[in-house]
Amino acid sequence: MNVLEVENISKHYRQGGTRIEAVRSVSLTVREGEVLAFLGPNGAGKTTTIKMIAGLIEPHTGQVGIAGINPHRHPQALRKVGAVLEGNRNLYWRLTPEENLAYFGVLKGLTRSQAKRRAATLLERFELTEKRKTAVQNLSRGMQQKLAIATAIIHDPLLLLLDEPTLGLDVEATQTVKALIREIAQEGRAILLTTHQLDIAEELSDRVAIIQKGEIVAQAPTQELIRQFSGTHYVIEIEGELTFEQRETLAAIEATIESDRVVSIRGTEALYQALGILKPLPLVRVKRDQSSLTEIFLKLVRNEV
Repeated sequence: MNVLEVENISKHYRQGGTRIEAVRSVSLTVREGEVLAFLGPNGAGKTTTIKMIAGLIEPHTGQVGIAGINPHRHPQALRKVGAVLEGNRNLYWRLTPEENLAYFGVLKGLTRSQAKRRAATLLERFELTEKRKTAVQNLSRGMQQKLAIATAIIHDPLLLLLDEPTLGLDVEATQTVKALIREIAQEGRAILLTTHQLDIAEELSDRVAIIQKGEIVAQAPTQELIRQFSGTHYVIEIEGELTFEQRETLAAIEATIESDRVVSIRGTEALYQALGILKPLPLVRVKRDQSSLTEIFLKLVRNEV
């Protein structure tokens, strides 16, 4: 089921008598249990799009559906949404984790007793029970981010908007937050992830949508997009020494011997030929030259494709 459906939304502004098209005919979907990385450079229209999804501004054309309900016509649809804002802006820093969870639980429609029970469950799950009565401002950055995520899902939303969830975290806290995001998606929630940390987007996302100058320039499953932009160059690392005959035969199929133990070759057919020539030398690894999401993103936003 599509939890989020964005159909041809557009938004323009007037600036000094000039019409600025911030977003032009953007369409997105996010299914339950799916993580969509919504990426774009600053000023590309990403924030404007998210504000329309979150019901903060209304599109001039097109519509948004959250579990089939338009939040601009029926604001109660936003009760199905949770959000984690960059910099933990969805937390009250002078309140404790327990108080934040109770407050936002009631704000999202839970009764006080429901909010209290749900808070206790989330504090335990996110390993924050011992810090439940500590002011948020005195928690570590990693604990604050875990609490921000807990606060965003206290009302059990169908859609979670994550803005820079790992920004500024140390390695251990980053791993913890990534694990939580995977768990939350596996529970059936749809996640719209925005981040400038493209290695995080590549690791966590099922699909990617890239926006540039107000328009979607690429939208595909993450691994499919990476395969599409990856080459057919292979590197073969071996153990042992190449014989003169092996060197001559490899040269005949246009393989490059980069060192005594590394051979590079282009094309799948040539790869299998090279592997046959290299027998019986032990193989250490065979690696395909694969583009990263960062490289693909830069090519697309620079219009190099």
